[in-house]
Amino acid sequence: MKKISDDNTLDLPLNGNGRERVQPVNVEDEMKTSYINYSMSVIVSRALPDVRDGLKPVHRRILYGMMELGLGAGRPYKKCARIVGDVMGKYHPHGDAAIYDTLVRMVQNFSLRYPLVDGQGNFGSVDGDGAAAMRYTEARMNRISEEMLGDIDKETVDFVPNYDETLKVPSVLPSRLPNLLVNGSDGIAVGMATRIPPHNLREVLSAAIAMIDDPAITVEGLMQHVTAPDFPTGGIIFGRQGFSEAYRTGRGRITVRAKANIEEPAKAGGRTKIVISEIPYQVNKTRLIESIVQQINDKKIEGVADIRDESDRDGMRLVLEMKRDAVPDVALSQLFKHTPMQETFGVIMLALVKGAPKILDLRQMIEYYLDHRHEVVYRRAQFELKQARERMHILEGLQIAVDNIDEVIEIIRKASSTEVAAAELRTAFALSEVQAKAILDMRLARLTGLERQKLSDEIRELKVRIAGLQELVASREKRMLVVRNELLELREKYGDERRTEVVDDTGEVQLEDLIATEEMVVTISHGGYIKRFPVSGFRKQGRGGRGSQGASTREEDWIEHLFVASTHDYILFFTDKGRCYWLKVYQIPQLGRGTRGKALVNLIERSAEENVRAFVTVKEFREDRYVLMCTKNGTVKKTQLSDFSNPRSSGIIALNIAENDELLNAALTDGSNEVIIGTSEGKAVRFGESEVRPMGRTATGVRGVMLKAGASAVGMIVAHERSSILNVTENGYGKRSAAEDFRLTKRGAQGVLALKTTLKTGPMVVIKEVAENDDLIIVTSNGVVIRQSVANIREMGRVTQGVRLIKLDSGDRVSAVAKVVKDEDEEVEAGEESGNGEG
Repeated sequence: MKKISDDNTLDLPLNGNGRERVQPVNVEDEMKTSYINYSMSVIVSRALPDVRDGLKPVHRRILYGMMELGLGAGRPYKKCARIVGDVMGKYHPHGDAAIYDTLVRMVQNFSLRYPLVDGQGNFGSVDGDGAAAMRYTEARMNRISEEMLGDIDKETVDFVPNYDETLKVPSVLPSRLPNLLVNGSDGIAVGMATRIPPHNLREVLSAAIAMIDDPAITVEGLMQHVTAPDFPTGGIIFGRQGFSEAYRTGRGRITVRAKANIEEPAKAGGRTKIVISEIPYQVNKTRLIESIVQQINDKKIEGVADIRDESDRDGMRLVLEMKRDAVPDVALSQLFKHTPMQETFGVIMLALVKGAPKILDLRQMIEYYLDHRHEVVYRRAQFELKQARERMHILEGLQIAVDNIDEVIEIIRKASSTEVAAAELRTAFALSEVQAKAILDMRLARLTGLERQKLSDEIRELKVRIAGLQELVASREKRMLVVRNELLELREKYGDERRTEVVDDTGEVQLEDLIATEEMVVTISHGGYIKRFPVSGFRKQGRGGRGSQGASTREEDWIEHLFVASTHDYILFFTDKGRCYWLKVYQIPQLGRGTRGKALVNLIERSAEENVRAFVTVKEFREDRYVLMCTKNGTVKKTQLSDFSNPRSSGIIALNIAENDELLNAALTDGSNEVIIGTSEGKAVRFGESEVRPMGRTATGVRGVMLKAGASAVGMIVAHERSSILNVTENGYGKRSAAEDFRLTKRGAQGVLALKTTLKTGPMVVIKEVAENDDLIIVTSNGVVIRQSVANIREMGRVTQGVRLIKLDSGDRVSAVAKVVKDEDEEVEAGEESGNGEG
C-alpha cells in the first residue's frame, strides 16, 4: 500500500530514486469540472453563433483566412484544399472535413439566404448530392462577405491568439451585414440548441433603421418591417402565430409548405397535374420524391398516376400527374399531410451575448447588432482620428522645414551623421523625433511651389477631417447617423424581394373544404368491393326497361348493397356480427361505373368473418336521434345515436347478436315513428317505435316479428304519414301499397300479407318506403342497373303479386334497391334495402 503523508498527499516512486508528491482528487468533482469545461468549450467555441456577426468560430476563421489569402470578390479563385489547409494550419485545429463541410454550406444558395462564398465546381444540390472533393473545387469570397470584413484593419474588433499563440485571429467580425438574422443559424451544443431562420435583408435593415429612428420601438413595431422568415428555397409559411411568438419570446413553431399549383390539361383528354415549384427549407428533394412514392404505395395518397422530376438549372419543377377521375385538391391535401411537402420549423433564437448563451427576441437581436455596429464605428473613428493626428503631426513638421528650408539645409549639411542632424533639428525647431525623421526623409521635390501648395492644402483638409472625427467620437447621435447611412447604402446595394410567401390562414385545411357537396351512389358488392359515383350518371328509363351497366363484377360476385349519400356525410357501417364502423363518403374512392371498386376491408378494419349488412348516413350525431336495428330472426333494438359518435378504428359493438342470428338492417329515427318489418314470405308487421325502449350498445334487443319456420325478416322501414310501401321480389316483381293498409299491431306479431309470393315472383327481398316523386335505382346480382320513377309503379292491394320492374337474364336476381328523393326545398335523401337516414 502507498503511504499518505500528514499533509494529505501521496508519495509515489519517481524513477526509483526521488519521490513525487500527488494531491488526491475526488472523481465525482473531477468529472463534474471536466464536463462543465467541455460543455462550455462546445457552447462558446463551436456550436453557437455570436449575436454580433452571426458566425460560429469556424465560419469566422474561414472568412478571415480567405481574406488573408487575398480571395476577395473579383479576384481569381483558389482551390478549396488550399483554403482548408490554410485555415486548419493557422486558425482552426480540427479536421479538414469539418472545415470543408462548413465552406460548402457557405457556398450553397439553397442553404444560405445570402451565400458568403462564391464557389466554382460541384458544391452539392438540393437533391442531397454531396460536394466534390476539395481538390476539385475552387472558391473566393462573395462581395457581400467583404461587408462582413470591412474595416477589420482599423482596430474595430479585438484580436485573440490562435490555438498555438503564434498568430492573431479576430474574436468577432465588424459585420456591416446583420448576418445572424439574414442567414440564420443552426447548432446543437451541450444541453442547448439554436435554430434561427433566415430573413430578407431589405426587411431586416429596414427594421434596424426603424430602431435607430425610434430606440423605444417594440417587437410589434419591428414586425411592421420584418414580415416573416424568408427561406432561400421559397415555399409558403402558413399562419403568423408561429413566427410572431418567436419574435416575441425567442421560441416558436413555423409551418412551411411547398409551393404547388394545379395545372389543368391544355387539351381534351389530357390529365390534370400538380406542379411543385418550391419546397420547404432544408427538405431533400430526392427524399421528398421517395416519401411521395412510398405514401402512394401505402394508399395514403390517392389519385396520383405518375411522378416526374423536370427540374433544371432554370428552377425546380416536380410534376405529379393525376388519374382521370382523381380530385387534385384532395391529393394535394394528402401530400401536405403525409409527406415533407409540409414541415414544421422549430425556432430557438439562441446566441452568444458577451460570451454567454441567451435566448433573444427580435428586438434584442437587432439591438445587440446595432450596439456592435455602433462600437465598430466608434473604434474606427478613434483609429482614423489617431491616424489623422499622426499625419498632421508629420505635416506640421514638414511645414516648418519648408518655411525654414535654408536653415534646415545648413543644419543637415554641417551634421556628421543622420542621428546628429535629427538631434540638431529637434533642438533648433522644437520638433519631435518623428517630425525630424520625416524632414530627413523628405525629397527635394517637396520644395517646389506646387508641392508646397499641396502640403498646405493637405494640412487644411486634414484639420477639417480631424474636427469631424472629433465630433464623431464625442457624439453618439452622430455615430448612430453613420450607422444608419451605412445600413441604407447596404439595403440599396444588396436588397432583394422576398422568396417565401406568407398566408394568414392558420387553420389546417380539411379535406371537406376541398370537396364539393355532391350526391353519390355508393355500391358494395357481395365480395366486399366498394365505390362511389355521381347520381347524375344515370339516365331515367321507363318501368320494365333493360337498364345500363353500372358495375363490373366477377362471375362469383354481385352488387349486394346500394345507397345514396352526400360526399360530406358520415357513414355508419353495421356488420352481420353487430359491430359498427365509421367512414366519410369522400373517403370512398370515386370510380367509373364500369369498375369493380376497392375492397372495403382496406377502408375499415373489420375482421374477415364479418360482412357489412347495413348502412346509415349521418350529418351530425344528435342526442335526440336513435339507431333502430333489426336482425334476420326478427329482433329489434333502439340505441341513442350519440352512442356512436366516437367509434374506434377497430369498430365498436352496436348489437349483441345471438349465435344463430345476424344483423339485417339499421335506420335513424326520432323515437316517435311507426316501424314496419317485412318477411321473406311476403308479410309485414306494423307497430309503434315507442314499444322498443332505448338500450345500450351491448344489449341484445327485443322481438319485433313472429316468424314461421324457414322464414326470415328481409327489411325494416320507419313509416311516415301518407307514404307508400314498396315491395320487391327476387325475380324483379314489385308493387306499391299505402302504409295505412297495414294495420297497427303490437310488437312481436306475425303481421299481415304485404305481397303475394309465388314461384314466378320468388320470395320478397326488399321492403321500402317511397313517395310519388322518388326515383328508384335497382341493381341486380349481375351488375345491371336501372333507374326509373316511382310514379310509374301504381299502388295495388296487399294481396296482389305486383308488376315486373326489371327484365332479368336467366340466373340473375334483384340484389339492391335505392331511392332518390328530389325536392327543391330539401336536400337529397337516400334509402336502401338495409335502411338509412339523416341525423
